[in-house]
Amino acid sequence: MSDVSLHRGEEEPLSVELALNAIPEAKSSQTGVSVRYVPDPNKHWFVFRSSYGRSQISADYLIEKGIYPYVAMQYANRHIRGKKKRILKPLIPSILFAYATSEEADKCIDKSDVSSHLSYYYDHFNKENGMNPPLTIKEKEMLDFIKVTSTHNMHLKFVDAEHCHFKTGEMVKVTEGPFKGIEGKVARVAGQQRVVIAISNIGMISTAYIPTAFLEAKSTTPSTI
Repeated sequence: MSDVSLHRGEEEPLSVELALNAIPEAKSSQTGVSVRYVPDPNKHWFVFRSSYGRSQISADYLIEKGIYPYVAMQYANRHIRGKKKRILKPLIPSILFAYATSEEADKCIDKSDVSSHLSYYYDHFNKENGMNPPLTIKEKEMLDFIKVTSTHNMHLKFVDAEHCHFKTGEMVKVTEGPFKGIEGKVARVAGQQRVVIAISNIGMISTAYIPTAFLEAKSTTPSTI
């Protein structure tokens, strides 16, 4: 799978201290068309489902429509023809995010051509006019998610609450290392101390192992993820 659009055209993992307007351009792997993320009060981070194995095609389609996509990726080791290679693969299969207006998002799922590979991921915890609306993610939450996943660390995990053992619900900030600047809840995941952030109504992402010396307490008040 080509990583041109999914990897945001970068050869190295992105710094997690990027400002909002410093997120690099996304490029289509097919046409070279690019689109830059620009904060806009009329736009929201929509969550789309993509047909299995079509994240790249869907991302290219959104870019060519002038819409900024984000697909969370991570490195993984694979044995190909007897040789171990490091590849990029989606962290959350079949899920991608799009920064768009409601009108732009609707046009992307009109069931014609390539767009038939896309559908809304609905918010099953709320209703509008008796129906579940398309799920959108708050900007700060999305930025934190991008900060964590743009490292492409192979030890990132997409986890459920039952797989996390939270330490009194304490909120922390990572002060050193590749996840510097990330804020979340400290927890033990797969036997290691990590920091976990939530992505609304989808799940949680845990970082790789983080030593206690790299953590700064943000609050002593338990909170829920």
